Amino acid sequence: MRTTLIALGFASSLVASSGAANAAPETTRGNKDLKTYCSGDAVTFCTGNDPNSPEMDACFQKNIDKISENCRRAITAYKAGGGK
Repeated sequence: MRTTLIALGFASSLVASSGAANAAPETTRGNKDLKTYCSGDAVTFCTGNDPNSPEMDACFQKNIDKISENCRRAITAYKAGGGK
């Protein structure tokens, strides 16, 4: 489960590069699919959390039933690929 939550933290980096005022900070975790499919969920549910932190992981775990289907699929694929 920790891998899943860590993966979700990566999503916020796309939002950070957009220049939005409420964008999450840049992160180096995750892969392209996580960034593509989970960035909106990161902003919606976890704004203000450092994407590299345990708080981001906990936020995604708390909201796992609310995140988008595409994000859940990206997390599943990430885990199946050994976190790559």
